Order: sequence, then C-alpha cells, then structure tokens
Amino acid sequence: MTLQQLKYMITAAEKGSITGAAKTLYISQPSLSEAIKEVEKEAGITIFIRRRSGAVPTKEGMEFLGYARQVLEQMDILNSRYIDYGTAKQRFCVSTQHYTFTANAFVELVRKYGNEHYEFILNETQTHQIIEDVRNRFSDLGILFLSSENEGTLCRLFDEYSLNFIELFTAKPHVFISKEHPLAKNRSLTLEMLAPYPKLSFVQGVYESAGFAEELFSNMPVEKSIMVSDRAAIVNLMLGLNGYTISSGIFPTYLQADNIISIPIDSDEKMRIGYIKNKDKGLSELGKTYINALMKFNPNI
Repeated sequence: MTLQQLKYMITAAEKGSITGAAKTLYISQPSLSEAIKEVEKEAGITIFIRRRSGAVPTKEGMEFLGYARQVLEQMDILNSRYIDYGTAKQRFCVSTQHYTFTANAFVELVRKYGNEHYEFILNETQTHQIIEDVRNRFSDLGILFLSSENEGTLCRLFDEYSLNFIELFTAKPHVFISKEHPLAKNRSLTLEMLAPYPKLSFVQGVYESAGFAEELFSNMPVEKSIMVSDRAAIVNLMLGLNGYTISSGIFPTYLQADNIISIPIDSDEKMRIGYIKNKDKGLSELGKTYINALMKFNPNI
C-alpha cells in the first residue's frame, strides 16, 4: 500500500463519506472506492462498512487508521526536515474532559514550544470519545478521572483497548456555584442541600451513564437537570440560573473565576485524575512537559 492510499483512507474516515472524501481529494468516487478495496484486500481486513449514511470504520479499521495516521505524521516530519529543508513540525494532541486546568497546562506547553513549528490540538470532548481518540492514536494523551462509580466501566475499556491509566493526583468532590448563590456562604454542602437547584452536567451522547459521566453522583435523582457541551455554557448557567456542577474543585484564575467559587461536598468519594495512553507508546518530551504542567494543579501539594 502507498502513502497516497493511506491519505485516502484517513480522509474517508474524517469525512465519514466516500463521496465527501472524493470531493475533498479531487478524485472520482469510483477511484476512491477502488483504492479502499485494494488496501482492505492487502491488509486482509474490512476497514469500512458502507451504509446509506456514509462510511463507518470497523473495530479493526479504527486500529488500522490509528497506525496509518502515525505513518503519515512521521512522513511529514521527514519531509519537513530533509526534503523541505525546514524545521520538523511537532504534533501533540490531548483529548480531555472539560477541566479548566487542562487548558491552563496546555497554554504553558504552547508557551514553552511557541518558537518551534508545531501543530497542537486540545480537544475537550465526551468521555468515550477521549478513549477512542487515544486508542486510535489521534491523541497522544487523554485526561479523565476514575472513581468508584466509573472505574469498572472504564477500566474494562482500558484493558480491551490496551490503554494504561496513570494517576496524577486525587481530588475531593466540590460544587462549583456562583459567588452570589444562596448556598455560597456555606463551608461545605450536602447533596440534599443542592436539591432545589438546577444540576449542570456535560452531555455524553449515546454513552449517557454513570460509567462515562464527568460528574460524580450522576445516578442521584434530581428535579432539575441541564446538560450542555462546553465549559462556557456551564459558567453562564451557574451565573444566570443558580445552577451547580460537581467537579474537582480545581479552577484556575480565569474564565469568570472571580464570580465562581468551589465548596467541598460532604462525601468520602474521591476523584482520581490522570491520563491514559497506549501501552506500547512512551511519553514524548511534549507529553512530559504537559504532564509536569498538569501536576502544578495538584490540590494535595
């Protein structure tokens, strides 16, 4: 198989459609379909399932595409260094749950390597997608947490996908609320005290369950629930609706930090915050720099 064919496969996966990929690549749809069939025949696996809605990678196909991305990235580095006579472009991607401190650590990474040629990606996304991103080698690292509520579900996936979870630090659950919230003067809170207020949480799509939730106590029945997809919306709803969300209590000083406070919850539950990576892949220098930046937010130091 050729590098060109690998590019075709990656584009088809990204577009989710043979027709859309063919337009992007400026080739005919039959030519692209034939190229995909040739690669599948040579690899001895089915990489895509063709449906009316588009082309969907199989389980084996997802693994193949992950390795294909690595091959193309290495080829780009070779071209940059030895053919284009330039400086090799560094690529680093992190997929993460919606934590402000992961963004702050990313800023530190970019500042350190900002004079180099780089392609850095910070992808705040759903829990299951984080795992898929690392599994498929789109992301170097995935940042998430384990607790007694989700450990069984997530660790089974880690084992199935040959991923390692490395714990960075533990955090006690806190409630994030507006400093004007009726409960803001309390030194600690119980779940019962929060019952009259809207619970804010992040959407997990088809994986909506305690095993993939970004918030502890996700099985707790509530009268008012609002689900969103980004951190900015969570903050606005805290300020405008007296909503609350449950997280680690780590909230660096930006993004309305002056207006948001965190209060510990009376609970013995712990959040084990860490990162996942492929078992056969070590940490790059970029990865080590990013992890060191994350450790600065360790609440136990």
